[in-house]
Amino acid sequence: MDERLRIDKWLWAARFYKTRSLAVDEIGKGRVLVNGQPVKPAREVGPGDRVTVRKSDPPIEVIVQAVSRVRGPAAVAARLYEETDESVARRALAAEMRRLAPEPSLDYDAGRPTKRDRRILAAIRGK
Repeated sequence: MDERLRIDKWLWAARFYKTRSLAVDEIGKGRVLVNGQPVKPAREVGPGDRVTVRKSDPPIEVIVQAVSRVRGPAAVAARLYEETDESVARRALAAEMRRLAPEPSLDYDAGRPTKRDRRILAAIRGK
């Protein structure tokens, strides 16, 4: 028997979204693709389908392994899908880029300007 389930229910059961209504909202915004195509919440998915979830940058791309009609523990939810090798590599590269990116606050030596610093800046600007 070909087991299939609505995409909004599957995303909820696989713990991509906390509620089904959040999943429906994200599907409506076009942030969820099935086999490269935008879908509606009633679209059914089954084992072998490729689901792309643009929840963060870069998007997560998974292959559906199983379906579940109930939301179980995270360990059980993780068995519902398998992340593709390309997706894992993209997410690892993005994490490394974030790690290597300079902290923006390091550009400031002493943090916020003091009252004295602001007065000097105002004098320089002619105010």
